[in-house]
Amino acid sequence: MHPYQDSRRPVAERVEDLLGRMTLEEKAGQLFHSMLTMNPDGTPVTETDGSLLPFTTPELIAGRGLTHFNLLGTHGAREMAAWHNAIQEMAASTRLGVPVTLSTDPRHAFTDNIGASFNAGAFSAWPEPTGLAAVRDPELVHRFADTVRREYLSVGFRVALHPQIDLATEPRWARQSGTFGSDAKLAAELAEAYVSGLQGPALGPDSVAAMVKHFPGGGPQKDGEDPHFPHGKEQIYPGGLRDLHLEPFRAAIAAGCSQVMPYYGKPVGTDWEEVGFGFNQGVVQGLLRDELGFTGIVCTDWGLLADSVIFGEPHEARAWGVEHLRTAERAAKALDAGVDQFGGEQCPEVVVGLVRSGRISEARLDASVRRLLREKFVLGLFDERRYVDPDEAAETVGRADFTAAGAAAQRRSLTVLTNGPLPLSGRPKLYVEGVDATVAAAYGEVVAGPQEADLAVLRLRTPYEERPNRFESFFHSGSLAFDEPELSRILALLAAVPTLVCVNLERPAVLPEIAEHAAALVADYGASDEALLDVAFGRAAAEGRLPFELPRSMAAVEASRPDVPNDTKGPVFPYGHGLRI
Repeated sequence: MHPYQDSRRPVAERVEDLLGRMTLEEKAGQLFHSMLTMNPDGTPVTETDGSLLPFTTPELIAGRGLTHFNLLGTHGAREMAAWHNAIQEMAASTRLGVPVTLSTDPRHAFTDNIGASFNAGAFSAWPEPTGLAAVRDPELVHRFADTVRREYLSVGFRVALHPQIDLATEPRWARQSGTFGSDAKLAAELAEAYVSGLQGPALGPDSVAAMVKHFPGGGPQKDGEDPHFPHGKEQIYPGGLRDLHLEPFRAAIAAGCSQVMPYYGKPVGTDWEEVGFGFNQGVVQGLLRDELGFTGIVCTDWGLLADSVIFGEPHEARAWGVEHLRTAERAAKALDAGVDQFGGEQCPEVVVGLVRSGRISEARLDASVRRLLREKFVLGLFDERRYVDPDEAAETVGRADFTAAGAAAQRRSLTVLTNGPLPLSGRPKLYVEGVDATVAAAYGEVVAGPQEADLAVLRLRTPYEERPNRFESFFHSGSLAFDEPELSRILALLAAVPTLVCVNLERPAVLPEIAEHAAALVADYGASDEALLDVAFGRAAAEGRLPFELPRSMAAVEASRPDVPNDTKGPVFPYGHGLRI
């Protein structure tokens, strides 16, 4: 037995022993955090057509020496656990047997975006983080994160690529549903609770490491466009509130978050270098490490180095501000900036080349590998936590009490904007759109048309502009207003019958006409039909308050400052609005 394999020895000693045994190629493999898919039966993928991922699982683990992966897609609990064990066996058979660290984007709510999060599937279903923010209860967020921890542990997820603690200050930005809203103080308080729930009092074998994102705050996007794409690369601060966006990160670091992810965007018009944050030495080393005192792992957002193919469509590397640099030069600049790991990349040969050429010292490489190995040891991956029990996973994921807690949180998060006839009583004749008629039948008599109804129930989603690129189509951007002829169709229904309208606030919808004419208006952030109707009929209490304001017009949105919270003129509903019924 080598010293690094002896669980009785101190972690620091085990790290140094293992580090000293590693080849340059093995060290370089640790600096890449790539993506994997799995077969439906829980077996690793051994063939690929390259349309989504360029390498098979054996090629990445045995061939390229990677040991950090995030799993794509929604799967059954037992199958995920079996797959996890299979890839750990694959890793155990390599020369040093370094275990895999498996991560995941959020998968406990209703959003399904391969570039950001997955719907709950087998896991307990909770409202999106904006919904947790609407309740404003740190204990609820802690309970949620602890539930996530338990479910993740059972299938082998050891790093959460969340919480997302940006401030929702640009109403058009596509990623707002993953935030805690626009208020920095509330976001900081909830970030602390989230990190504590995932990691526990200290990082250890029962923890899920939290990778908070997107440093130094991804909210102030120019025109609300997302920096996954070239037209969204610029981040601006016309209101001068750059430091406000740091408040949630200060809280997360104080709570002991294990990892931090810088965002893609490049700052414009500041004293920071105008390059993407993952390449930005003043932001990563200067601000995050030196000023804020963060000593953990810094992992870039996905796809900074090399161009890629996603869904068969070409995408350039998100190397904003350094597009002119070659892949190796980009990697060197990120390492110079203080980054430890490259998300979504699988090119360790680039780092090997940088060291062999003398551009990056092996001591610099060792500093990052030391951090990455230390976390594996602390999480117990070399010891009792290498494998999971598929039977236990099947029992834990979606457990009845977890599911009930998520369902209760959905109800609490609903935000009553106007209450009109609420709460409803009896068994009215209901006309429904966007609501499962089978579910509605438990609350009233479902009828075929509005002319037969006592009340209509209409569920809507915040509008967005269609984008031609398949990957970008998942990132809902652009106008927040209901356009014609859809708006007239909705208003005609509201004129024909008293209507309860529920709008999913993936982003802050522009809905003054709907607010004026709806009999009652409710906002949701991910909630079942049962949750909505329970609140409407007084069987559950809605406690939500808006986590951001709802603008009056797109002109008001366009005139607002992207870094300033709740900055639109004359909003229909202000931040914090929410009635009780």
